[in-house]
Amino acid sequence: LNGHVPDTVKDNSLLFMPNVLKVYLENGQTKSFRFDNSTTMKDVILTLQEKLSIKCIEHFSLMLEQRTEGEATKLLLLHDQETLTQVTQRPGSHKMKCLFRISFVPKDPIDLLRRDAVAF
Repeated sequence: LNGHVPDTVKDNSLLFMPNVLKVYLENGQTKSFRFDNSTTMKDVILTLQEKLSIKCIEHFSLMLEQRTEGEATKLLLLHDQETLTQVTQRPGSHKMKCLFRISFVPKDPIDLLRRDAVAF
């Protein structure tokens, strides 16, 4: 690349560079993941679980944030078995962000706090 960023990636919120997914965390940080045709969303979630030391990963998911013309934002939950290639080739994906969020709120958040403080 020699310092040149391709036009397809320049204004892309989803890809850091070709075949590198950018994931936005709750705390404002980002994590990048190199991927190939077989890398799934589950692979990314398990890697995040390990890097962030989260025990109760079942409450988290990856989702796409799609901003529309107005103020509206649409969140699309991603399936574990979807490949990163499939996700990044969706129409309009260059305008989306991949978020790692708590998506399945437990009945008792205090219990989750006791079992996995890192989740907060």
